[in-house]
Amino acid sequence: MGTSNNSKGATTVVEHVTITAPKFNYAEFRLVGIAPYVQLRFSEKSINAMKEKMMLGSQAKKGKKREPRDFDEDYRQAFHVSTEGWHGIPAAAFRNAMISACRIVGFQMTKAKLAVFAEADGIDAIDGTPMVKIEGKPEKVEHYVRNATGVVDIRVRAMWRKWSCKVRIRFDADMFNLQDVSNLMARVGMQVGLGEGRPDGKQSAGMGWGMFSIEEKKHE
Repeated sequence: MGTSNNSKGATTVVEHVTITAPKFNYAEFRLVGIAPYVQLRFSEKSINAMKEKMMLGSQAKKGKKREPRDFDEDYRQAFHVSTEGWHGIPAAAFRNAMISACRIVGFQMTKAKLAVFAEADGIDAIDGTPMVKIEGKPEKVEHYVRNATGVVDIRVRAMWRKWSCKVRIRFDADMFNLQDVSNLMARVGMQVGLGEGRPDGKQSAGMGWGMFSIEEKKHE
């Protein structure tokens, strides 16, 4: 910012713009699974049980009868289901995976958080989670796992052995170009993965699930 005097002696303020307006482009990818996609959402049943326990306070465990476990109900609760009734992958899973993939190529993850976003096809009917629609037929799978306490438990999950989806990515064109975004998505499919048992899992090296290839891409 600077000042100047006009012919009448008045002072005029001159502003120099150094921050450019945001410029976003879009890319759409059709992804096809090369490994099963596995999902286990935090169920409404578990949420209600936690709320009940918190509301009861110190009385929560006094004389409480343990209900038999319904594994079929666990399976029904494992899905993210939209308000329109279709199954979906949380849109944030794609965004988070692309941000994580930046570590591989040395790009700052803190900057990537502000650069890539996944557009949703709809929202979860229970908690409003933005979702991308998944195509394919799921099935119930049961796996033996060890909890943080060391106790062995059974996880009932939804697995798509064959699956595909279309995801639309909005990206900052001043930070990435289409090839950058395509390469990031390709690394997600080959190295990071999506969902349960992905290679980039927080607690383990995963099961090799959630891997995919890019079958088609479009640029807007």
